[in-house]
Amino acid sequence: MSLRRETASSPARWPGYAAAVWGFAFAVPSFYWAMGGLAGAASTISPSLVELARDRNPGFITVLWVTGVLKVVGGMLGLALVRGRTWGRGMNRLLQLSAWGAGVLLVWHGALFVGQGLLVQAHVIELAPELLPVSRWYTYLWGPWFVAGGLTFVFAARTHLSGAADRRDAEIAGIVGGLGALALSVTALIAGIG
Repeated sequence: MSLRRETASSPARWPGYAAAVWGFAFAVPSFYWAMGGLAGAASTISPSLVELARDRNPGFITVLWVTGVLKVVGGMLGLALVRGRTWGRGMNRLLQLSAWGAGVLLVWHGALFVGQGLLVQAHVIELAPELLPVSRWYTYLWGPWFVAGGLTFVFAARTHLSGAADRRDAEIAGIVGGLGALALSVTALIAGIG
């Protein structure tokens, strides 16, 4: 009976597990493509990226390895946010900063994919002809996938925050992480990067 009461009173942990699964699952294609696999790439990602992978461009292969590692770190962040009791002042702040930063970056990135794809389909903007075949993948798969990942990190951060003794400081760290990610995203958009 005490187990039932303890489980019922503890915060939901599924958002942290969802963020972990998202990170680990999304790392798989990065590592697969970095190791030379190309199955599924030609029909779902930009032809220029497929060409870089096919040509084994060292810079692009490095990017694939780095993004794969970052996705694994995201998976570990999700698991860290599952922990029932909090980690301590500094770690709670770092977790909130990281989770909100990752969440905002992912939601922004995914929303751009979806928004651009819908504008292309509505004939409001034009896309290079070689990108049209993969545009729907970005609109209906990759964009929503990024948004879903971002939301899981935000929900996991909020859930973890409910048990934090230093809630106010951790909230401030989360705000800084989210606003920093937003500023970075807007700056990259204005600069035409990404």
